[in-house]
Amino acid sequence: MTTAPGTTVHELPAPTGPDDPDLAALLDAEHDVLADVWGHLDFLMTPRERWGRLSDARDERLITLVARDDRTVLGYAQLEVPTRGNEHLLYVDLAVRPGHRRHGLGSALWDATLDVARREGRSTVFAGIDQRTEPAPGPRTLVPATGSGQVDGDSTGVRFAVGRGLALEQVDRYSVLQVPLVPEVLAAHLEAASTVADADYEVVTWVDRCPDAWVDGLAVLEQAMSTDAPLGGLDLREEPWDAARVRRTEQRRATSGQRTLTAAAVHRATGTLAAFTQIVLGSRPDFGWQYDTLVRTDHRGHRLGMLVKAANLAQLAVRAPQVRRVGTWNAEENAHMLAINVALGFAPAGGSSSWQLRI
Repeated sequence: MTTAPGTTVHELPAPTGPDDPDLAALLDAEHDVLADVWGHLDFLMTPRERWGRLSDARDERLITLVARDDRTVLGYAQLEVPTRGNEHLLYVDLAVRPGHRRHGLGSALWDATLDVARREGRSTVFAGIDQRTEPAPGPRTLVPATGSGQVDGDSTGVRFAVGRGLALEQVDRYSVLQVPLVPEVLAAHLEAASTVADADYEVVTWVDRCPDAWVDGLAVLEQAMSTDAPLGGLDLREEPWDAARVRRTEQRRATSGQRTLTAAAVHRATGTLAAFTQIVLGSRPDFGWQYDTLVRTDHRGHRLGMLVKAANLAQLAVRAPQVRRVGTWNAEENAHMLAINVALGFAPAGGSSSWQLRI
């Protein structure tokens, strides 16, 4: 597809490894986009991290469309194509480099995205739009049907989505926790949660590879995570998880050079893995991601969410004392999990809106 003279939109071939020059060019564009949108580079992946995500397509395939001139990636649409569950979906992260916007590149990338969605037999497209701050209520503020969270209707990304018929379905809050927590504060959280959980639950922790004794239980929790978290109006369906998928996820992170710290709660009477939480550490030595946290529905009401999160923060302080910030995302309507995060000290630091188009 041709846009401006000398500029084309095309699909990148699969990279040959972390040293692939096309991958380097893509990440160079991501660097400029993230710095412009967020004012920091906590979310920027290294070539090795991106290669790790691409190295195994048994659960999802990643397709990258780029708008480029002879040498430079000017914009991109990174597409996630689920291959195990939710085979009706395609996720897109679309951005144009600062200085190259308003020249039709975003529109060309969007059209190419829809072409791929049709080629792949996808009926629903998801897109996310980041925002550094949440706007105040006003006549141009948009609110999803959930009634939680808001976005600026005059922002470039929102106008782009609305103009192409996408519907605002959900708003997420991005929060950051400064770590390590004061030991006495963390100990108080652990003690308060442990008192409610009483002797019915035991906390277990591990790094990277889930022990064989818990891997089936972890798969059950991961599968529940795909639908138990608030979804707004998003057309998401339950993803199939089993022990093999857990192991594939672990291997992809190992290939990426990432470490995973996990804390879980085991129900003593039944041996059931009742809750879990994970922190993933990547290439930035001072930053970590708070990943999934879930408590099984039949084990809620025992403060297990706070118990496992506090236990994992204690593990983080010992195993990665150089980490200074932990970032996490939550749906704005997920009041219970947000309350736990706020109690721990997570502070709002931006957000993202989720948009949906049925084709």
